This record gives sequence, structure tokens and C-alpha cells, in this order.
Amino acid sequence: MAQRLKSILLSTGFIVVVAFALRMVYCWYILGIREIAIPDKHPYGAETGAIAASIAAGRGFSSPVLGLASGPTAWLAPIYPYLLAGIFKLFGIFTFKSSVMIRSLDMAFSAFVCWPLYAIGKKVFGTTVGAASAWLWALLPAGIYYSVIWVWDTALAALCMTLLFAATLHIRGRNKLAWWLGYGALWGFSAMVNPSVLSLLPFLALWALWPLRKEWHRAAKLALASAVIFLAGITPWTVRNYVVFHKLIPLRSNFGLELWLGNSPEVPDTWAGFLHPTNDREEAARYLRMTEIPYMEEKQSEAFAFMRSHPVDTTRFFFRRFEDNWIGSWDAPADEWRYLHLVDKLALVWNCLFSLLALAGTLLVNRAKNKAAFPFTVALFVFPLLFYATHTDERYRQPIDPLMCLLAVFAVDYALAYLTKRASSLHRAAQSAPGLG
Repeated sequence: MAQRLKSILLSTGFIVVVAFALRMVYCWYILGIREIAIPDKHPYGAETGAIAASIAAGRGFSSPVLGLASGPTAWLAPIYPYLLAGIFKLFGIFTFKSSVMIRSLDMAFSAFVCWPLYAIGKKVFGTTVGAASAWLWALLPAGIYYSVIWVWDTALAALCMTLLFAATLHIRGRNKLAWWLGYGALWGFSAMVNPSVLSLLPFLALWALWPLRKEWHRAAKLALASAVIFLAGITPWTVRNYVVFHKLIPLRSNFGLELWLGNSPEVPDTWAGFLHPTNDREEAARYLRMTEIPYMEEKQSEAFAFMRSHPVDTTRFFFRRFEDNWIGSWDAPADEWRYLHLVDKLALVWNCLFSLLALAGTLLVNRAKNKAAFPFTVALFVFPLLFYATHTDERYRQPIDPLMCLLAVFAVDYALAYLTKRASSLHRAAQSAPGLG
């Protein structure tokens, strides 16, 4: 019986099913108690939902601000909005049925993260750490919450990042062409879901190629073949953007706005979300009047001008966003502790503990000179950099949260192994002491 229970708990399929079931329970609690999407035609998904509604209504990839017919857009990468548009076509635009289907899909994406996460942990740290990491992701509050509440590419981006990391480990030092072609295709697909994952592309790809450096001719051919497939995946979207906007926009157009929201005189702490066109009528009218590209260019110019003229404020915002990224708050925990409700206090404690354990895991994996130390370190320290410059949110970090689960579990496993070894040594020393035994 004990062996069978262990086999079940170590089963990837079982962990995925439990992860999905937990998300489904929470979803129906939210839908039933808080009525998050009960009324038909009540919009959800912000810019993603607005673009998907436009596609489903036959107006093409356009109008990212709800209620504003602003024309073609490159505000977001195309895969997730088109996925939502397909659901809208089948079940109706902003209907309750569509809401349930979209959230079910997001919950499935989030649950399936357990599969590559387990594979990474097993390959790098062993079965126990792999299984425990998958269980931690299955139970992780942020993983459950955002896959249910936020209609966005968050869960799919986390799955893509985890698959990319697993694929990088798998092909490192191998010269099989088919694997490298698939690797390029996976990067291309992931870029079309959420381009933020590309911040890790040069680091992971070079790390995977490094063992082949002595066969540089072969390595160059593999890299070129992978790059061609990757470019083939993103080029149609880039060409569409050039034809529509007469400007080279490889993936997304909204960087200028996001930079301005985090770097302007109106920013109170980390960003001025209240000035987003979806929240501010004047900005929405300005966006409509100027059209998308001139509007984004103006915002980028204003943001850079502010950053040059206000270096102290820019630095302060940067470090506040750094704090917000890792603990979920831009204020010092001691300052806001007395004002928080119990649930918020527990969330803050967990955020701090989770981040500290992931950081400890990063330090320990480097200390142990583990072969995967470099990609883990890069993922934690490089991926958030763009958000420190623009603005942060807990869901923006979600693509690397599964890797943080692995590092956190590894840190605990490392500590337990050390304590067990230390206790065993002390016990042997006590037994061998004169007069004992």
C-alpha cells in the first residue's frame, strides 16, 4: 500500500489532474460566490478580450481598448487573442459560456506546467525534488489565482517558458538536427504568445550550444537551422505589421506606453496605471486621435525625456519595482504590516519566503556547481529586468514562477540533507567517544 501511494504521488499525470481540479474548484467558487462573469456581454480580458472580440466580430486584429473602434493594432502578440476569438466565435462574444471555456483552457495550461517542471527537476536534482516542485506549483496560490481570475496569456506563457527550459536542458550538447528545428519552432511559438520570454533566448541557446563549441561548424549549422525556423515563425506577423503600419514592428507596439506609465511625473510609486487608455478617457481619446504608432512613439519619447531629466526618481521607481516583483509590495513590509488584513499578511509572508527560498536555491545550485546553475540564474535575474524599467505585477513574473518552485524546493532539500548528514556525524562522534557504547 505504501509503495502504491508513493507511486501515485510521484505520477506526473496524477499531479496534473490534481492541479487542474484545484483550479476548477476555485473557479467555480469565484464564479458562484463572487459572480466574476455571470452576466452575459460583460467584458473581460482587457486589451486581449477587446482584440479577440474585434476578430470574432469580423473587424480583424484591432481595437485594443474596449468600446473604442481605433483600427488595426499590434498591441499584443497574436496567438492568445486569436485563441480567445475562436472561443468567442463558438460560444459567443463575452458570454458566460465563453468565460467558462476560456478559464478552463487557462487552468489546463497552468496545470500542464507540472509535466515539464517535473521533468526538469528529475533531470537536474532527482525524482524527489522534481515531484515536490510539481506539487508546489499545483498548490501555488499565484498559479491557481491567475489562471482563474485573469483572462490573459499568463498561464500559457508560464507553460511555454517551462517547456523552453526543459527543451534547453534536453538538447544541450546534442547535435541532432530535428531537435534543434523543434527548439526553434518552440521559441517562435512562445514569442507569438508573450515576447517577454525572448529575454532569455540568447542565454539559453548559447548555453545549449556551448558543449559543441569544439565542433563549431556543426554547432553553427544547428544554430542557423534553429534560427531559420524561429524567424519563419515570427516573420508573417512582422510582415503584417509592416504592411499595416509602414513601420518595422517585430512583435508588439506598446513598449512606449508601458515605459511611460512607469516613468512620468504622474507616477506615485511604481506606475501610473490610472493613466492607461483603458482607464483614462482623455488618454483613450488621444490614442484614438493620434492612432497607435504615433501615440506609442510620443509616449516613449516622453518617458525617455523624464528618465534623463529625473534620474533620482527613475532610480527610486526602479528599486520599488524590484521590491514589488519579489515580495508583491513596493512599500517596506514593516511599514504596511499593521494595516494589512490577516489574509494579506499571510500572502506577504509567503511572497517573502518563496522569493528567499528561490534565491537561496539559486545560490546553492551555483555552490554545488550544478550543470544547470547558469540557466537558472539567468532566468531569475535577467527575465524581470524589463519590468523593473517599465512596471511590475505579480502576474508578469509568472513565467519564471515554476522555475522558482524548483529552486525553492531544492533549497529546502539541500538544507534537510545537510542537517541529516550533520546529525548523523554528531551521532557517530558521540558513539565513538571514550566511555560510551
